[in-house]
Amino acid sequence: MRVLHVITDLDTGGAESTLVALVTAERPHRPEQHVVSLLPDGVLAHRLRDAGIPVSSLAMRRGRPSIAAVWRLARLLRATKPDAVQSWMYHADLMAAAAWRLSGRSRDTRLYWGVRCSDMDGRRYGGAFRLVRAACARLSHLPMAVVANSDAGRAWHRGLGYRPRRFPVIRNGIDTDRFRPDPDARAALRRELGIDAATPLLIHVARVDPMKHHATLVAALDRLPGVAALAAGAETEALPPHPRLHRLGRRDDAPRLYAAGDAVVSTSAFGEGFSNSVAEGMSAGLPAIATDVGDARILVGDCGTVVPPRQPAAFADAVQAVLAVPAESRAELGRRARDRIVTRFSLQRMVAAFDALHRGELTDPG
Repeated sequence: MRVLHVITDLDTGGAESTLVALVTAERPHRPEQHVVSLLPDGVLAHRLRDAGIPVSSLAMRRGRPSIAAVWRLARLLRATKPDAVQSWMYHADLMAAAAWRLSGRSRDTRLYWGVRCSDMDGRRYGGAFRLVRAACARLSHLPMAVVANSDAGRAWHRGLGYRPRRFPVIRNGIDTDRFRPDPDARAALRRELGIDAATPLLIHVARVDPMKHHATLVAALDRLPGVAALAAGAETEALPPHPRLHRLGRRDDAPRLYAAGDAVVSTSAFGEGFSNSVAEGMSAGLPAIATDVGDARILVGDCGTVVPPRQPAAFADAVQAVLAVPAESRAELGRRARDRIVTRFSLQRMVAAFDALHRGELTDPG
């Protein structure tokens, strides 16, 4: 089976990292896979090529539609003759649909779309974003299926007017061998950052974006004396300074970051579908404190706390309650968190679901 994936870019991000994990995962009879980025190569393109996955770039400029790029993608479809095309997020969905129709392969190649968010506030992302999203809703009958990564995302997109033939949910899968407790990494990273071994440390991994609402994290820290936080992700180095906030910017050593923490936190205000960072932290043995956005309750379960978004006081209270649990009980909470990811949200489960989907065998109609 040949699968061609189309995504907006290959910089670090939740959807991008999930795609890389999917196409590089070892399994019997792994499909032949090819990844196409609409924008020029990002940092993850090199990781894919190093793993032997062909990567093509349409070299589009962000915010600049390109008919020529659609034709280039259509030609690539004709040349590679994939059995399935899987696109990731709105712009890639729209481009993939146009190229699929122009390629003359709509009878031989199955088209699948992917939506990754829930209640995304389009007012914060411009008119072009809203136009593309509306076009996708109008054309959502074209693909064989639209894949959501959360129940909340599927329900919200139906409210936008999405009417696909099938609408399954395939939640993100976590590489639990990569994200695991690591006492040596914990000690080493704390030494690097000058954080005492006894200092409670919160781990927040997210790019700076209105959706991620770092302001909640900073305001909560003001209510948590003696607690430190680590913020990693694109542009976090430019966050306003705080004496107990370590602003690390973009990192490629996320497993080490989680290993150093005492809890993983997410402060998203809207738009989250299934939080990779919360799931990764839980896989590393951390209890979770997350805002009630997307499928946070399904993900966290009884392994942490979910609080309303944009409420720093409630968030700080939830953090304090988790940190106040005796050390052995908190360690048990972390073990349960890891077990929850291993049994319900593993990379292997996600890979099996996508492979079944692309073969036309997924049983969840959505």
